[in-house]
Amino acid sequence: MRLVVFTEPEFGESYASLLRLAQLAEELGFSGFSCSDHYGATTGAQRPPGPVDAWITLAGLARETTRLRLGTLVTPCTFRHPAALAVTVAQVDAMSGGRIELGLGTGHAAMEHAQFGIPFPDLSERYERLEEQLTIITGMWATPAGERFSHAGRHYQLTGNPALPKPLQQPRPPIVIGGRGPKRTPALAAAFADELNVSYLPPGETAAAFGRARAACQAIGRDPASLRFSVTQLLACGTTDAEVAKRLERTPVVPATGRRPGTHGVLGHAAVGSPAEVATRLRRYAEIGAERAYLHCWDTSDHDHLRLVADQVLPAVT
Repeated sequence: MRLVVFTEPEFGESYASLLRLAQLAEELGFSGFSCSDHYGATTGAQRPPGPVDAWITLAGLARETTRLRLGTLVTPCTFRHPAALAVTVAQVDAMSGGRIELGLGTGHAAMEHAQFGIPFPDLSERYERLEEQLTIITGMWATPAGERFSHAGRHYQLTGNPALPKPLQQPRPPIVIGGRGPKRTPALAAAFADELNVSYLPPGETAAAFGRARAACQAIGRDPASLRFSVTQLLACGTTDAEVAKRLERTPVVPATGRRPGTHGVLGHAAVGSPAEVATRLRRYAEIGAERAYLHCWDTSDHDHLRLVADQVLPAVT
C-alpha cells in the first residue's frame, strides 16, 4: 500500500505552509500529496489567511517537488468549465514532469456554493454534469494533434475546440473518481476512471463499494483489474494515548453534529491510535484491495506527526 498525504486547506492555509508539508512528505518517502478543492470551510469556521486555490497550489508544488504524485481529492464538477479544466490540468501536468492526477466528483457543500455565488444544482443534475465533464476532458486529451473536438450535450457545448495543450502523461493523467454512491459513482468509475476512492467507511462497507465498481466494469466489458482502489482515512497517530487525543482534538468539529469530520462518530476503523494500531487498520484496507491510502492530516504544521508515520507506519504497510 502506498501512502498519500491529504490536506484540507480551505480552513485557512498559506501556500508556504503547504509547500513545507509537501516537501517534507517527499523527503520522508510518502508517494503523493493531495488537497481538497474547496473555497469555503465545509465543516466549521475559516481562519486567516483563508483558503487557497487547489490548482494554483498544485502548479506551485509541481515546480517545487520532484517525485510526489500530486492531485485533488476531489475537484467539484460545479467549480470549473470542463474545457478550461482540461487545459489547466494538462499544463500543470507538464509543469510537474508528468506527476498530476485529476480527482473529480459531484461536489457536496451547498453552503460553500452559496457563499461564493456558485450554482449548486440538485444531485441528479450534478451527476449529469460530472459525466459530461469526464466525456469532455478525456475527449479533448484523446483528440489527435491537429484535429478538433466538439461536444453537444445537455449542459455543455463545444464546437471545434483545438484540444490543446496535451498533458505530458500519455494517454492521459490518471483520473480519480471520489464518492460512495451505490449506482452512478461505480458506473462513472468503470467508464472513465483509473482509480476509485472511498472515504472514511469501515472495511466491510468499503469492500462492498469496491465490489460494485468491479461489477460495473464487468457490465461494460472492462477488466476490473484495470481499476485501482484507494481509501481516505482520518489520521491521528501518536506514541501515547494523550498524544493521539491531542492530535484528534486539533481537527475541527462539525457544528451541527458535534462530530469530527471523517469519523462518522466511529474511530474504530480510522487511522487513529499508536503506529502499530494505525498500520493494522491500514492493512485491513489493503487486504480488501486498496492500493493507496490518503491520510487526512488536519494540522499541516505538525511535522512530527508525519515523521512518526514515516518512521513507524510507512515501513509496516509498504
